[in-house]
Amino acid sequence: MLDLVSVREGGTVAEALALALRTAQHAERLGFTRYWLAEHHNMLSIASSATAVLVGYIAAGTTSIRVGSGGVMLPNHAPLVVAEAFGTLAELYPHRIDLGLGRAPGTDALTMRALRRNRVETEQDFPREVSELQELLGDVRPGQRLVANPGAGTHVPIWLLGSSLFSAQLAAERGLPYAFASHFAPKLMLQALGLYRNNFRPSKDLAKPYVAIGVPLVAAPTDEEAQFLASSIYQRVLGILTGDRKKLQAPTRDFVHSLGEAERNAIAEFLGMAVIGGPQTVAQSFAKLQEMTQADEFMLVCDVFDPDDRLRALDIAHQAWQGFGETNDA
Repeated sequence: MLDLVSVREGGTVAEALALALRTAQHAERLGFTRYWLAEHHNMLSIASSATAVLVGYIAAGTTSIRVGSGGVMLPNHAPLVVAEAFGTLAELYPHRIDLGLGRAPGTDALTMRALRRNRVETEQDFPREVSELQELLGDVRPGQRLVANPGAGTHVPIWLLGSSLFSAQLAAERGLPYAFASHFAPKLMLQALGLYRNNFRPSKDLAKPYVAIGVPLVAAPTDEEAQFLASSIYQRVLGILTGDRKKLQAPTRDFVHSLGEAERNAIAEFLGMAVIGGPQTVAQSFAKLQEMTQADEFMLVCDVFDPDDRLRALDIAHQAWQGFGETNDA
């Protein structure tokens, strides 16, 4: 699961953080493999800006699920700082920490300058900084002058994240696992996955390609209720597209019908990989996605407004996945 730690209308940041932990604990009980937090800044609706801190919070409140970043926006941070933070997490929670890296700033230009101060970094510096992180988290070499402590020797697994072809190509060249951000930018997904798999070079970390894809999820007992609950997500997406960002809104009946055709089409494109529906629809959608992408993992993004409905959605998804797995011997 990927958690944006959404702040709900009428709710507080503290409540959003508590819900993230509650959700991670529930996901762990269901047998989810990993729980990632996304770095965003200067957004009143998202409370995951201090990503490494949140990774520690979630890892401390769980026992077995892998916890990581989905991702750390590397241009915002010096590689040494990232290595020390995630190296510390790896020492505290051995064999449970992932480091997903993105090359975009994840925010607006004003906030980017505030984060970086006088550092001048561009997306083109990303390959070099990934190399620095790999070195800092690897074994110390004879004569190495710059050592991350904690960090050195922890070999925290590095994933590359992306919504375009750049990180797919880099992940293939480095032999790293790759996660595609199809939960908000599905347009280039199949092209990126093909590029990654076709150009993959085995490494000491990974023998063959390994892919996760982002999947927006709204599951409920019926298709009708799921569509109603999904109106919270439709409102969020419309706000992103129009620059009118708000806290996560309560579901609204007939919201989609109140929109123009252009707005509906834009939301549909944004959520092209979304799984929305009752148990049977969810199972069928999972099967279609798996057939289309051959993904090794689905990274679910479930921002249902009501916390109990959110946990229920994960229950439904888990049951659907179990049935799908038994049917497909997966």
